[in-house]
Parts: sequence; C-alpha cells; structure tokens
Amino acid sequence: MSAFDIAGRPVGRGRTFLIAEVAQTHDGSLGLAHAFIDAAAAAGADAIKFQTHIAAAESTLDEEFRVKFSKQDVTRYDYWKRMEFTAPQWAGLSQHAAERNIVFLSSAFSLAAVDLLNGIGMAAWKVGSGEVNSTDLLRAMAATGKPVLISSGMSTYDDLGVAVDLMRRAGAPVGVFQCTTKYPTPLAEVGLNVLEELGRRFGCPVGLSDHSGKPYPGLAAIVRGAAMVEVHFTLDRGLFGPDVPVSLTPAEIRLLAETRDAMVEMNAHPVDNDAMAKSLAPMRALFNKSVAPAAALPKGTVLHAEHLTTKKPGTGIPARDLDKIVGRRLKHAVQPDRLLRIEDLE
Repeated sequence: MSAFDIAGRPVGRGRTFLIAEVAQTHDGSLGLAHAFIDAAAAAGADAIKFQTHIAAAESTLDEEFRVKFSKQDVTRYDYWKRMEFTAPQWAGLSQHAAERNIVFLSSAFSLAAVDLLNGIGMAAWKVGSGEVNSTDLLRAMAATGKPVLISSGMSTYDDLGVAVDLMRRAGAPVGVFQCTTKYPTPLAEVGLNVLEELGRRFGCPVGLSDHSGKPYPGLAAIVRGAAMVEVHFTLDRGLFGPDVPVSLTPAEIRLLAETRDAMVEMNAHPVDNDAMAKSLAPMRALFNKSVAPAAALPKGTVLHAEHLTTKKPGTGIPARDLDKIVGRRLKHAVQPDRLLRIEDLE
C-alpha cells in the first residue's frame, strides 16, 4: 500500500485518519462554520472538511434541487450562492483549524474552487462522489502534487481506476473511499466488504465515507483497519439542513476517535500468550482451583471420585490432577474446609 501523510498525519500506516465532514450544515453561517472547527477538534477528529461551492463556476439555473428543503432559496443556484465564503473567510477557517491542531480540508467542485483552496495552502484534496469523472477537476488537483482522496459513491471500478491512474501518472498520492451515495445509507448498503476489494484493486490506502447517520459503520471500519474514515458531522441533530439526518454528533465523533486510538494502542503491543500467563502466575493462584475433600474423611480412606471436589485457591494439588488422586489412601484425617495436600496421602 502506498501510504502518505496529510499535514504530518499518517494515512495508511496503521492509524485511521478520521475526517469530520461538515458539508453544508453550517447553512451559510461563517460563525457556525468556526464553531464546527472547535467541536471537531475537541472531539478528536484528525481533519474537518467543508465543501467549497462557487455558484457561478459550478452550477446553472438549470440545476434542480435534489430535495426541496430550502425555505429561502428559490433555485439550487441560489442555495450554492448562499453557501459561498470569500477567499479571506476560507483562509480564516483554515487558520482557525491550524490553531486547533486539526487538518483543514474542503471538497472543491470547480476549477475556481481548486485555485482558491490551493491559494490558502490546503493540505489534500477530497473528490466527491459526483466528481470522479470530472477530468478537468482531477487534473487540476493532481497537478498540485498533494494527496487526493476519491469517494467511490456512484462510480464503477473502471471509473475509479481511471481516476486513480490519472493521479499516479501525475505523481500525486491517492486514497479511495468506499461510499454509498444514499442519504441516509441503510446499514445493509454500507459495503464494508468493498474496502478489501478496493485495496486489492488499487493498492492504496482505502477507507469508508459514511452517510448512514449512525456510528456503527465508522466503528466497524476502524476495527477492520481502514486507513481513513469520513463521517458527516452536526453539532446537534436539531439543526437545519439536508445533511443533518446523515450526521454524527460530537459525542459520536469522540467515540470514533477513542476507538481509533484504542486500536493503535492494541495493535502496537501484540501479546505473547505464554509469557502473559507466566506473568499472571499470582493471579492464577487466586483464581484457579485445587483438589479438596468433598466431606470429612478418616485416616486410611481410599479415595474415590465421590470423595473429592475442587475449590479455590489454586495453591494446592491442581484441579486438573483430580483423577490422579483417585485410588490414593489418606495418611491423615481431612476436613472439607481445607485443601487436600500431597502430605495427606500415603
């Protein structure tokens, strides 16, 4: 796998790169966009991702609403216009992210957006599911030499292969996300099995871009060793907007981040079972059992199975040796409140 770094954070080296995707959940509010940065950083995400839409460079009045949710935008074009931030405002968001030690990313949906984001020094590119076949956009991203993360979404393996090859010919590091473009994505259609296939086909870091609105797919992908996990992010499920129902809360992002870190810790310390058992010898003595009389027995008793039981602690004759004691004769009388000892036997 061709691992790489994004702003000093590894992708494809055993630690899941966790992206909190704001998309349009800021609803055009710059202040809310800044609040998302603080919340994502506090939750432990590696990166926060926005979407940079420049209406005149991306859309036309012919673009229809996918779902007519907006109460104030007459057209989809109007909505994209309202979602725009200026270059200085994007730069301010990027600077805020740097101050909070979280990577700033934003999906570019036009060449103008690529120029804007490249101008503020964005560390990597994310290609949305609908842009995999936008060759002009891919070439502009690849030309920067920065890592490019591609979402499969609506694409065939052949589509993805063309995009991956384009990046490699340009010398740009590449990663691929399994993504199902349904909002929300039913759990039955998340496609965790595709992660392995993507890795096999493309030999690059692979991950999951999830739109289920539930933490389980992201958690499962992390445990499976995904190089990247991207989940939509909302400050509260009561916020307005089409992305909110498919988003995770700060507490759920925190759960993903803690799982990421736990997997790093566990994978970094493989356990030798026998060595661990040896180190736990004092605990074995406490938790294991030994052979004990089942009742008071007089001196001279020839021991049968019904005379014996096993009780704690494991400091006497090991419970696994019970059958070896059957047929032995008692040298002394014994009581059931004490373990049987070798010196009790002839």
